[in-house]
Amino acid sequence: MSEITSFLANLVHDNLVLTFGLLLVVGALGGVLAARIRWLPTITGYMAIGLAMGPSGLGILNDQGLSQALVLVDIALGLILFKLGTALHPVKAWRTPGLVLTGVAESLITALVIGVLLWWLSGSLIVALLGGAIAVSSSPAVLIHVAHEFDAEGPTLDAAEMLVAINNVLSFLLFTLALPIALFGQGGTLLSAIEVPLVSMAGAVAFSVVTALIITRISRVTLVHEAHLRFPLVVGGVMLVLGLAQALNVSGLFGALTLGIATRWLEKRRSSLSNIEFGGGGDVFFITLFVVAGAKLHLHDLVQYWPVALAFVGARAAAKVVTVTSLGPLFGYPVKKSFAAGLLLVPMAGLAIGLLQTTSTLVPELGARMGAIVLAAVAIFETIGPPVAAWAIKFVGEDGAAKSAADS
Repeated sequence: MSEITSFLANLVHDNLVLTFGLLLVVGALGGVLAARIRWLPTITGYMAIGLAMGPSGLGILNDQGLSQALVLVDIALGLILFKLGTALHPVKAWRTPGLVLTGVAESLITALVIGVLLWWLSGSLIVALLGGAIAVSSSPAVLIHVAHEFDAEGPTLDAAEMLVAINNVLSFLLFTLALPIALFGQGGTLLSAIEVPLVSMAGAVAFSVVTALIITRISRVTLVHEAHLRFPLVVGGVMLVLGLAQALNVSGLFGALTLGIATRWLEKRRSSLSNIEFGGGGDVFFITLFVVAGAKLHLHDLVQYWPVALAFVGARAAAKVVTVTSLGPLFGYPVKKSFAAGLLLVPMAGLAIGLLQTTSTLVPELGARMGAIVLAAVAIFETIGPPVAAWAIKFVGEDGAAKSAADS
């Protein structure tokens, strides 16, 4: 058996086309198998098959082979963050101030709770600040994909999408504020410590807004029978932002989120890009994203650091769920829906890993100290996140099956 897996691993090695094909085929198989279990979202199937094929399993997909697929993963994350960014609109925020305040309060409380926990565990204020900022982020990929799979829609899902968007914006902003302290503490000059994160954020915002201007202008001249061209327009816009971010060494994930926000603000309702459905074309990227996520689960970190990881997971989940459940009723949201919205914030993955990679690049010593804990926690969140999200949607009856039963 080991000879067969070694042979397959050597075939996949340095062959992007073969790697991509394998990811899609085994991912589709995992999704089909998961679909046979009613309560299990297909994301879990994608990740389980990825885990089985990855370094912690058979080893057919090794680290070098997976690194080739990162460009596809980045595109998938970019599309998801774009879609999430379109949920943030000034008019919508103005009409739901309670939801915005809940999102801000929940983000700050999560940062505080995790910051105190990490400070107590590590004794380092810098680790506490950066770790608290990273913990604020929530996974839009799990929310959007599970909602799409269960044909979910409703006020709880709408609220959760805005809360996740607020989480990720504030996570990046808090991280940007904490990073100068980390850089200065590691011997950098005060000017460079402030300049690096601010330039990164400003650069991402600038070219994302310019890209949004371009794609919204093109979208306005598309006719009704040309509406199918808007999906490749969105994909192209996201890829432009990711490519520019890579060339200019700024955050591509924050750029994609900003692109979605700017597009929603600039577009005309007639030529709306924010209502684009990704469909089968998007599934190509999303299957790749979740299979790779499963293959890259760090089980050795989880085994070694499980007590700290469990403390991180429990504290973060409690901070988010308790805060949203407590504040929601104050602004007119029922306790049941507030509780479900809080549960939908529990998954954590993409942006957290991206911010951790930024830490490792700019401050390697801190990245190494934080990496094991955060990645072990991510392994838990990626495992429990999809079933938790699916249960929360069904709990408030906003899945397609519940709506069909209510209509009949």
